[in-house]
Amino acid sequence: MISKIDKNKVRLKRHARVRSKLSGTAEKPRLNVYRSNKHIYAQIIDDVKGETLAQASTKDSELANESGSKVELSTKVGEVLANRAKDKGITAIVFDRGGYLYHGRVKALADAARENGLEF
Repeated sequence: MISKIDKNKVRLKRHARVRSKLSGTAEKPRLNVYRSNKHIYAQIIDDVKGETLAQASTKDSELANESGSKVELSTKVGEVLANRAKDKGITAIVFDRGGYLYHGRVKALADAARENGLEF
């Protein structure tokens, strides 16, 4: 019998391994990324208090009517998130790629956030 590899289970295991060494504080919160087949979600989280400071996704009202490829939409999510973070006084973050490869949509979001003022 051939066993199938559950890619999400492997990703969650990788994410747990990274998260054991990575944490966000009030001075340097964590930028978390979640990617589904259709959408991408990003949050800036203070792990000490356990609260979300800013968030953006392709489901937001600002981006719901946007069109383009998933990589282009991820870039726009990164821009919106960086602007929301700057409004709240956040400039430095820790990037948590969520166990995903730093490639494609995740890289586009991170690059857009960097270009719009977030440092990591």
